[in-house]
Amino acid sequence: MPEDVEEVVKEAKKNWEFRPLVAASVGEDGFGKYLIERLREAGIDTDCVQSVDHSTSMVVVTKSTATPVPIFYRGADYRLEYTSKLEQALLQSKVVHFSCWPISLAPARQTIERLVETAREHGILVGFDPNYHPMIWQRGEEGTAYVKSMIGKTDIVKPSEDDSERLFGKDTPERQVEKFLELGAKLVVLTLGKDGAIASNGKETCVFDTFAAEVVDTTGAGDAFWSGFYAAAVKGYTIREALNLGFAVSAYKLKYTGAVADLPTLEAIKEMYGL
Repeated sequence: MPEDVEEVVKEAKKNWEFRPLVAASVGEDGFGKYLIERLREAGIDTDCVQSVDHSTSMVVVTKSTATPVPIFYRGADYRLEYTSKLEQALLQSKVVHFSCWPISLAPARQTIERLVETAREHGILVGFDPNYHPMIWQRGEEGTAYVKSMIGKTDIVKPSEDDSERLFGKDTPERQVEKFLELGAKLVVLTLGKDGAIASNGKETCVFDTFAAEVVDTTGAGDAFWSGFYAAAVKGYTIREALNLGFAVSAYKLKYTGAVADLPTLEAIKEMYGL
């Protein structure tokens, strides 16, 4: 990607220290405690994981080599509140990332709105996974309009073909990318499954081939991309290099069933995929 795309993260990358932190809300139940423990075992800061008197939310997902079909059971997740501890964690961060899940219901929606507003005021990079799904929104609410309103407040978005179709209807990948750019996103990464991906900043568009030679289950592949991309970015890789590493991590995840897989280090990923 050209130098002006690098400006999207140039300032945010200064003095980055890789220390992931999760802000979420789980139930005061065995499942919630299990999730917190798993995060800690993975070396992820859980200071901003809030425990509330509601059942821990859960998603049941079908195993699929195409698009997984989710079933949602929601309780604690949308109870996430904006607290002074959460704000302090944000102000010490260089990048904040969210998806459609927390913005689909209040009070978590208002919490994310405040976080994004504060991030923009302090020059913190904002990443958004516009994974819109009508089933997580209140019946009768036009969720697509709200998601579109959030796109212009972010720096980087990574929709899939299915995400794009749910938001805009059927169209060519190139036109879908243009629609996200027109809404104000600075960098759009559109994943195309077996056909790779397209990334564009509105001035230059780059095509990326897939690294996936084996697809067992697509669940979690998008999250794997984000983990590889952000990890590479905080380590000082260029945007193009970070994108390639994100796609490589995603390809590695596709070989395993379920949302969670033990991912190798970036150095190991680079060696596996010749990067």
